[in-house]
Amino acid sequence: MSQNYTGSNSPLITTEPYKEFPANRYVESVSDISRQVDESENNGGIEPFLNDETPPTLSVADAIAQMLVNLGVSYAFGVAGGAMASLWGALSNSSIDVLNFRHEAGAAFAATEAYFANNRPTVVFTTAGPGITNALTGLFAARGEGAKVILLSACTSAPQRGRWAIQETSTYTLPSGGIFTPGALFNYAITIESAAQLPQIFRKLALAMAQPGGFVAHLSIPTAVQTSLVENISLPQLDVTPFPMTASKQAIAKSVELLSSGPFAIWVGFGARDAAEEIIELAERTGAAVMCSPRAKGIFPEDHPQFVGVTGLGGHASVLTYMEQQPPLRTLVLGTRLGEPTSFWSSALVPKGGFVHVDIDPEVPGVAYPHVETFGVRSDIKAFVEELLQQLPDAPDSTTLSLPRPEHKAIEPAPEVDYPVRPEVLMAAIQKIIVEDTDAVVMAECGNSFTWSTHLLQFSEANRYRVSTGVGAMGHAVTGVLGAALANNSKAVGIVGDGAMLMNNEISTAVKYKIPAIWIVLNDARYNMCHQGMKILGLKGADATLPPTNFAMIARGMGAEAVVVLRESDIESALKQAIASNVPFLIDVVIDADRPAPSGGRNKSLAAQGVKSSSAKNPAKQVSFPMV
Repeated sequence: MSQNYTGSNSPLITTEPYKEFPANRYVESVSDISRQVDESENNGGIEPFLNDETPPTLSVADAIAQMLVNLGVSYAFGVAGGAMASLWGALSNSSIDVLNFRHEAGAAFAATEAYFANNRPTVVFTTAGPGITNALTGLFAARGEGAKVILLSACTSAPQRGRWAIQETSTYTLPSGGIFTPGALFNYAITIESAAQLPQIFRKLALAMAQPGGFVAHLSIPTAVQTSLVENISLPQLDVTPFPMTASKQAIAKSVELLSSGPFAIWVGFGARDAAEEIIELAERTGAAVMCSPRAKGIFPEDHPQFVGVTGLGGHASVLTYMEQQPPLRTLVLGTRLGEPTSFWSSALVPKGGFVHVDIDPEVPGVAYPHVETFGVRSDIKAFVEELLQQLPDAPDSTTLSLPRPEHKAIEPAPEVDYPVRPEVLMAAIQKIIVEDTDAVVMAECGNSFTWSTHLLQFSEANRYRVSTGVGAMGHAVTGVLGAALANNSKAVGIVGDGAMLMNNEISTAVKYKIPAIWIVLNDARYNMCHQGMKILGLKGADATLPPTNFAMIARGMGAEAVVVLRESDIESALKQAIASNVPFLIDVVIDADRPAPSGGRNKSLAAQGVKSSSAKNPAKQVSFPMV
């Protein structure tokens, strides 16, 4: 969607400095916005939403909506309510596309995925009280994933606070710290009590949107303030000058020294997603083996002979084989926290010489493995690798040794009665019809959907596969797929479990706005990661079963198209039908619930943290990485 930058001829923000900022970011900044602005009629300036001669009929709500337009916001996702009616109206009458969801958490997940799809900041809007609290899980995920999302909420006006207003939102009913103030959830949070606060708020948001990394903000606007008029506010010109996130010469020199002293491996994380070409060049010049986190699948092509596998949850035993048989002296870590979903904190992944760990967050290096020698570098990944390529000498012999490859077991012939569907057969069909024959974004829900997809699907390009590892909330992919499809203006596919589909789906929203989302439901009538995990750990008595559900019937009842797949022979035709459809489409796949998902590494990690098997005769069987 083209942006409508309107206002006076005197720019509030001068974006010339954006051109000097490195193109790659750990989490995308507003480079696309900057390019559009640089090509605008006023020599690259974003025009102000207000000026010194603002007519007194402009409300705070209108001013905020225009402010968001000027920050590059294209989409707003939320659930409306009376307390924020004026703000809802202002957003709806701006150039922002406003989508009314069925639940605020779903709106926040969609906003998060829309950001990753088009690299533009997104908005979540909620009414007072439960509107805010319902959105918190999705916003927690946005912060953990590194998205740029702005929450606009309503709160109770000052004269009514403490008087039991409808859905009262004040310190009488909700904790102020952490929700209405900056902290672990919000990078920036403020309650707007006066129009006079707008210039400073705009300045803070503009600076944040121009910097690398994620940023989640909360602007809470009392109902009465939304309709108050903006008068006599002078907004000075704001010159946004982001500091370049590049490593120092000393850090580059030290990195070159360490990586030149012996063979090294490259561990790619989600923060390196804009440096794919540079990482490929680095690997091929040096012969380095490459592994990746679950979120980083495809940044380095998985069919490349130097790719040894995915680490962590749903990953490949080939990584451990490589570390045992051809151990590197050091590992260059690019844009991953190396947290439990990526490493399980396994000592088998620690090279003798330690890590060279590059990240834009200076607090990341050394946290996952505090006892391991780590040289931390704060830098944008692309800028760092580009500099490294210039300084790092060519390897004496860059011929790559024969490296272990991710295991892909041949699928056994179909049984005489091909019912129910084996998950590995479903994944093979998704690989063929969706991954290889389309450019659709594929998202996998937490649970067994995550492990099957991460372990068996292969991607050869960045930004095609999305999973949430840090938060891993059920319902993220089920609802986030709408944001991905909308912002990409193309098909997006969510591989989800029946538990997540029951928890929080937005089929009705997709139908209303004609969003080309596809859901592939692994229907096994269980919370099956929990069921299988408890069984492997030998813990008995817990019930993770669900009543059988016909999701195709539910989807058709909401206006989507849907089919039920009972037999393996029907999978490919169902996938092709979904791709060809012009409306939201659900495929309800009845899968074999007893096929062991590749999640043994997670069970091993739980055991290491104190979850003990109820029987010494039943140790945690490792069916996946890390087989230690």
